[in-house]
Amino acid sequence: MVAVLGYSPQQITEAVQDMYTAVADRPDAHFHFPVGGQALRFLDYATADVDSLPQGVAASFAGVGNPFMADALHPGDTSLDIGAGAGNDSLIAASRVGTGGQVIALDLTAAMTRKLKYHADGRYPNVGVIQASAEHLPLADESIDSITSNGALNLVPNKRLALREMFRVLRPGGRLQLADVVINRPVNVDCDSDPRLWVECVVGATVEDSLLAMLGDAGFENIRIVRRLDYFAHSPSQQTREIAKSFGAHSIELRAQRAGRAPQWWQRWLRRCHPRRWLTDLHRRGFLGVATLTLALINCYGALAAVAILAALGAGVALTPSLWAGTIALLTILATLFIAVGYRRHRSALPAILCVIGTVLVLYALFIDYSAITEFAGFVFLAGAAGRDLYLRRREEAARLGLGRPESHVKTGVSGARTERR
Repeated sequence: MVAVLGYSPQQITEAVQDMYTAVADRPDAHFHFPVGGQALRFLDYATADVDSLPQGVAASFAGVGNPFMADALHPGDTSLDIGAGAGNDSLIAASRVGTGGQVIALDLTAAMTRKLKYHADGRYPNVGVIQASAEHLPLADESIDSITSNGALNLVPNKRLALREMFRVLRPGGRLQLADVVINRPVNVDCDSDPRLWVECVVGATVEDSLLAMLGDAGFENIRIVRRLDYFAHSPSQQTREIAKSFGAHSIELRAQRAGRAPQWWQRWLRRCHPRRWLTDLHRRGFLGVATLTLALINCYGALAAVAILAALGAGVALTPSLWAGTIALLTILATLFIAVGYRRHRSALPAILCVIGTVLVLYALFIDYSAITEFAGFVFLAGAAGRDLYLRRREEAARLGLGRPESHVKTGVSGARTERR
């Protein structure tokens, strides 16, 4: 998923710490996401596990799923909980690994780690607490048997680095159980007018199949989704529910296993450059029309320039007019179709109308009566349609996220607790 374009990773980190400090210190405040016992119940945590938790820990639960559905912890494991928060999953994991195992609870927020230490000291001797970032795990290579993560990865700016760190610290064959927020439609707009969109909505989440691909790129295998659930349906904020629905945001719980060794750099490069992956990404982000139009322009004017240059160098190269014109026409028609489908997002017919005008002019010049001016005018109309479509798509996303409206800004309550975006 995308970063908040106008903000640095440090500013994103500070926003995350501010939010979850409030969850730790004021769990009874009004948040946009479910907190405490309510969340534990609808995420189907076992009653016995919930009843065993200290009340102060359970009250600050802010997970997005139940990673224990993946059943990846074994007795005797040295287990790491990334984004442990107040420690709900860490303390449950402590009972899973038993007295012969150890749980390392890691969280970015000082208030959360203080709360976990307070409740764990003396009562849970096999739980250790560390304050650190998922992007830089302060652990030795291949020192961990299993990892739990619940709602942490969507808050991390550099997700690929975090996944590589998970791979690094796991032993070969080590297991990952992860619950996180994913989306069906990526966020493309610049969110710099409200940095806390990263922690308050779906801006930090990744498209589901992109997350699975990133896990594979990092070297995980046997990746299996255990459950999908409509986490945001339980949000107390109507705006959050509407935003989540518009982007197809939901939670997944998955299990994965560390392969024997990490992929080589060229293997990762080949995976990331697979045509299916970048074509799908272009389509989701609304750039497929622009990309296809660019190819049409390259075929039209780039081919002419290449032939002219080669002829000047003495190379006898000629274009096959029918094949050349047919390729330009096909790409132009495809660009029109890809741009026109943007109507489903922004409900404006103008890009489609401009596309039709541009396509008619190009096809007229190619197959009926060639005129360089007519052909160029057609491409100008198509370029205008592509630009207008992208603008309207971004404006529609900004409106859904509430960007640019004074009432969308985060309100600050007592002790810095961030309340619902209204």
